[in-house]
Amino acid sequence: MDETYDVIVLGTGLKECILSGLLSVGGKKVLHMDRNKYYGGESASITPLEELYEKFGLGSPPETMGRGRDWNVDLIPKFLMANGMLVKLLIHTGVTRYLEFKSCEGSYVYKAGKVHKVPVTEKEALSTSLMGMFEKRRYRKFLIWVNDLDENNPMTFGDIDIAKATMQEVYTHFGLDKNTADFTGHALALWRDDNYKEQSCIDTIRRIKLYSESLARYGKTPYLYPLYGLGELPQGFARLSAIYGGTYMLDKEGCKIQFDEEGKVIGVESAGEVAKCSAVVCDPSYAVDKVKKVGQVVRCICILSHPVPNTKDSLSCQLIIPQNQVDRKSDIYVCCVSYAHNVASKGKFLAICSTTVETDNPEAELKPALDMIGPIDQKFVSVSDLFEPIDDGTNSKLFVSTTYDATTHFETTCLDILDIYKRYYGEAFDFTKVADQIQTVADE
Repeated sequence: MDETYDVIVLGTGLKECILSGLLSVGGKKVLHMDRNKYYGGESASITPLEELYEKFGLGSPPETMGRGRDWNVDLIPKFLMANGMLVKLLIHTGVTRYLEFKSCEGSYVYKAGKVHKVPVTEKEALSTSLMGMFEKRRYRKFLIWVNDLDENNPMTFGDIDIAKATMQEVYTHFGLDKNTADFTGHALALWRDDNYKEQSCIDTIRRIKLYSESLARYGKTPYLYPLYGLGELPQGFARLSAIYGGTYMLDKEGCKIQFDEEGKVIGVESAGEVAKCSAVVCDPSYAVDKVKKVGQVVRCICILSHPVPNTKDSLSCQLIIPQNQVDRKSDIYVCCVSYAHNVASKGKFLAICSTTVETDNPEAELKPALDMIGPIDQKFVSVSDLFEPIDDGTNSKLFVSTTYDATTHFETTCLDILDIYKRYYGEAFDFTKVADQIQTVADE
């Protein structure tokens, strides 16, 4: 271990594994260590089921749960947007060759006590029960405008100056009511709160377009999910890193980051040995004195013997409860997968409810979601602290990732990955460059 590396990566969560893969592909000498014996860190998939029961102090699972090895339970479940950043990273780095995906069957939103399919096409806009007849027509006009809009062609802007208009002004222009704005902003654009309404409309338009383009790729919903759970993702990027010369070490005790007098990273110590480096990438648990707590997330993993009600018996679905519908400041998310994804035994479903904590009773905050998913065979509740780095690492060369948020998609995760990449290299990530580098190695 007494060698010198360009970068040492600590933790094998998804963010760290993707960065390890990208850095290795970029020609950096990478050492990747984890204090755990398994891959995935916070974002691990737990198997067998006995291990999940043990982790939550619940004894052993009953025989009705089937074989323990049939289960791969994600601690932090999220779907991939079919045309989103993570899928682009997977394709551009060739990691797709290690994985198989299944399309999510349904995307739903909660309004006034009922569950509705998220309308995203012009046809669905006219047939949805979310709105009355006149509102449907106004919403259809809005969707046509968004889909036809080209940021490089002012002729497509209509009467709206997209460089100046806020999203609220766009809603007002099309005469859309508060409920329509609710599901558009939270179930299509996937904002976590309502602050976006007073910001430039461009980001929201791009997010709706991403949803629409992702939907167009596979049909029923814009979401994908890997067979055998999300634990396959970090391992796929770990293989990529190894192919390009990355060194992996699991079950390493200590992993203490060392600094020089000026506060710059110089290496990592583990079990009395020191590996020298000029930069460290890690999750917050490896740099507790370099992060600050910014909130909490509550998650409840629920084992069901049935699909989520009112989702047309979907084997997988996402359900978003916008904050305003339940008098909250942040949305509640439900992510449901099942035996169809090889993550549960035959006939069983996994529904995971999550939200940002706002009170002293986190589990009670999930009640609207828990009431909606029907009878629960077993639940596993956890509350996690949300951390973010105190500084951006450009001087210290310590780049700490943020904790995974409550959302059920990977777009915010990818933003953090690309942000760390930019801070390390001093330039934005270029997808085409990575594709070229991989092709060059493949040709040699």
